[in-house]
Amino acid sequence: QVQVVESGGGSVQPGGSLTLSCVVSGCIFSTAAIAWYRQTPGNERELVAGVTNGGRTNYANFVQGRFTIARDNAKDTAYLQMNNQKIEETAVYYCKAKPKISPNEDWGQGTQVNVSS
Repeated sequence: QVQVVESGGGSVQPGGSLTLSCVVSGCIFSTAAIAWYRQTPGNERELVAGVTNGGRTNYANFVQGRFTIARDNAKDTAYLQMNNQKIEETAVYYCKAKPKISPNEDWGQGTQVNVSS
């Protein structure tokens, strides 16, 4: 059974930085595509950034140049480095793993990020 666990959320001031971590177990992490999403109350979950099992990355336009997604296959962990954060980016951030051999997508429980002064 695949488990996805996010951590690293918390409070940060506008313009500040925060790094989220996503640990994936129960699958061969190096074969999984990883993505970060976020969700605010009353809104749908939206894609923030993704990284393929080959290391190719993609970003939503609204975080381009500020956020960086990375993966460490030796640690079964993916990261989301968030810089120059904005108040409107207060949200629950979720990690999703899609193992190569599985038809399923596995989500974590989310980690809350609060951007406020």
